[in-house]
Amino acid sequence: MQTEVTAPHPVDRHIGQQIRIRRIQSDVSQSELAKGIGVSFQQLQKYERGINRVSASMLYEVASCLKVPVAAFFEGLPEPGAGDLSQIAAKIDERIAYISTTEGRELIGYILQLPSRVRSRLLSLVSALIEG
Repeated sequence: MQTEVTAPHPVDRHIGQQIRIRRIQSDVSQSELAKGIGVSFQQLQKYERGINRVSASMLYEVASCLKVPVAAFFEGLPEPGAGDLSQIAAKIDERIAYISTTEGRELIGYILQLPSRVRSRLLSLVSALIEG
C-alpha cells in the first residue's frame, strides 16, 4: 500500500521560511539552532523547508533560542480567510534565495550600517526606481 505524498501546507512552508530568515538574520548556523532546540540538523532542515510541521512548543523553543517573538514567524501571512496562501511561499522563496547568497548578506550588512533615516530614504529611492 502506497502512501500519498502531499505538498507542505503554505503556512507550514511560511513558518519554516521565517525560521530560516530569522536564523540567518541572527547569524546562527543550522547546527547551532538544532542543538539549541534539541533536534537533529536534519530535523531542522525539514522544519525550514516546511516538510515537517513545527509544533507550538517547538516554535516557542525556536523563538527563545533566536531571541525573537513567536509572532515574528507569522509576519507576512494574510489574516485567516483573507486570501490565497500559495502566492506567499513563492515571494519568500526568492527573498531567502537572495539572502542566502554572499551578495545578499553583504548588501544587507551595508544597509544595516546606514543610519535609520538614510535607510528609509534608500527604500523610497528603490521603490521609485521599481515603479518608474
